[in-house]
Amino acid sequence: MTEPSTITVRVRYAETDQMGVVYHANYFVWFEMGRVECLRQLGFDYKQMEIADDCHLPVVEASCRYKAPARYDELLTIETRIVAMRSGIVRFAYRLLRNEGSQVLAEAQTTHVVVDGQMRKRVLPEKYATAIRSRLKVTSGK
Repeated sequence: MTEPSTITVRVRYAETDQMGVVYHANYFVWFEMGRVECLRQLGFDYKQMEIADDCHLPVVEASCRYKAPARYDELLTIETRIVAMRSGIVRFAYRLLRNEGSQVLAEAQTTHVVVDGQMRKRVLPEKYATAIRSRLKVTSGK
């Protein structure tokens, strides 16, 4: 299994409640950051996918299992993997870890449909599909 794409974030005060615990919806902001960096590590920029290829990946399904709270000023690591792809769908998996001790705080998945700028379904352009397939083959050991 290949190493996941990883990024590190520090919890900002604005992301927490009065008790210093991160509001649950902010996890999905971090997962998006991880997803963008995962794509960048595959050799393409999400912004350029939209501009050059009229290819957008809106979230159509999201789930998260919260295991422990993240708190103000902690350093967190977001691990992101591409776990499935079909011609018009891409699925990502995430783990949010506390840097001290690598405690798993949350595990999540998002499913994305491939669309154009008018939100019409389309096939993922081959240059992106090829890069994703290569990651999936290495990940699954094929």
